[in-house]
Amino acid sequence: MRVFRSRNWGKLVVDKILKVADLDIHPRTVRENWNEAQLYEFAVASGEARVAKGGALVVETGKHTGRSAKDKFTVRDVTTEDTVWWDNNAAMTPAHFEVLWSDFRAHLAGKDLFQQDLFGGADFDYRLPVRILTEYGWHALFIRHLLRVPEAPELAHFNSEFTIINSPSFKANPARHGTVSETVIAVNFSEKLILIGGTSYAGETKKSVFTILNYLLPEKKVMPMHCSVNDGGKNDAAIFFGLSGTGKTTLSADASRTLIGDDEHGWSENGLFNFEGGCYAKMINLSKQAEPEIYATTSMWGTVLENVVMDSETRILDFNDKSLAENSRGAYPISAIENASLDGRCGQPKNLIMLTCDAFGVMPPIAKLTPEQAMYHFLSGYTAKVAGTEKGVSEPTATFSTCFGGPFMPRHPSEYGTLLGKLIDKYAVDCWLVSTGWTGGPNGTGNRMPIKVTRTLLNAALDGSLNSVEFREDETFGFRVPVAVPGVDASILNPRSTWRNPNDYDVQAAKLADMFIANFEVYAPHVDTAVQSAAPRVKHIA
Repeated sequence: MRVFRSRNWGKLVVDKILKVADLDIHPRTVRENWNEAQLYEFAVASGEARVAKGGALVVETGKHTGRSAKDKFTVRDVTTEDTVWWDNNAAMTPAHFEVLWSDFRAHLAGKDLFQQDLFGGADFDYRLPVRILTEYGWHALFIRHLLRVPEAPELAHFNSEFTIINSPSFKANPARHGTVSETVIAVNFSEKLILIGGTSYAGETKKSVFTILNYLLPEKKVMPMHCSVNDGGKNDAAIFFGLSGTGKTTLSADASRTLIGDDEHGWSENGLFNFEGGCYAKMINLSKQAEPEIYATTSMWGTVLENVVMDSETRILDFNDKSLAENSRGAYPISAIENASLDGRCGQPKNLIMLTCDAFGVMPPIAKLTPEQAMYHFLSGYTAKVAGTEKGVSEPTATFSTCFGGPFMPRHPSEYGTLLGKLIDKYAVDCWLVSTGWTGGPNGTGNRMPIKVTRTLLNAALDGSLNSVEFREDETFGFRVPVAVPGVDASILNPRSTWRNPNDYDVQAAKLADMFIANFEVYAPHVDTAVQSAAPRVKHIA
């Protein structure tokens, strides 16, 4: 072995053959478990990153500024044939993966790599030890922020179960590897290996860990969830499901409650637990007034900012500039958030909230769900795009992402829905549907639901007082809606009464109900009749 002393880092680095799960890789050097300061120093000195005012690292990811969903594949073999939801997961043959892995090994030969041994999951009984090899130092810093760093004794006896290798400089060959482009994310559950190539977007590594946990945990009767969680310290933890734009991060960030995590969690017999040890927040249009805690991390040493525009001279950041990406992001340890839990664990939930931004203007601001309705809406994963957000979108458009995280679900949604239903029943969890969308009409006619109303209703749900008010049954959706709540104008609780023409509301509600029913057809054969009966009621308006 050859030993050299780098004049930049002052640390001995040893050339060696790295053997991971009996797979031979022959890099030039491996920088094992470098800490944040070492990785920061390397990223700047090597030109991978620049330093912003305040000390954050600024990086650019090139053409890939988000996930490459069409480039993700799962190896279809005897392990996965009957366990993976192939309607939602693109398949790769074992033969193509074997060639891909051989070419990956050849490509990595002689390169300098970074190794991070980390845990996915804060629950000691169910956490995943994962070894991550990266080509970039800033990628290693990113994932060190996002996952959970072992204590020294744990690291000394670390035994990884899965390996993720991220090499942005590797280019896949569609004819040779069975891909659709030069970019590839190949998941092999049998080999316990994930290969990422052709993209510098760091989120692919984070979401690969989420994918693994989504596959493994249901077999252990543990529910993996794309959600945020907070806890009031009175055995009153709350789960917040919600797609982008529904207010999940904002509403779960409550100064009076402890934030367990803002993105990915598990639910076991031990309680709720964060998969991560950090946050990966959207930076576009970020303001100090609206989100002060997240804003503060952008001037914090070590935060990794992806595709945030920075003035090269003043090093001042411009969060409103979308020239590099709409999906600009920031990665930082959860310790940067003042009221966040550092151990990432809490007890069983008391409330489960499903957030939707209903741009059709027909959903009430809050509704109570039966366990069967909760399963129905969880499998539906509904929100809506508003007019003008995308080319060709001239009116509200329904969006359904099953389990509020369809792209990351290896198994059939019914597995997750059934498991969720059992947990809701076992722990007697109150379930709520909260609309942060429009009232008084659809987007363009009505008004956005006041945040004060949402917070008042949400607080009443979390403290239990909402359970004691009078409810009515919604004629279209069947869930129960409060008639009157202290501090809230009663008229806003009945969406139909807020429309200028109630018949227009009826037409819009029937239209959305039809969308729900059409979307659920693929799941109906996999759930019992009670869940199927939770569907909206079709009403034909003359």
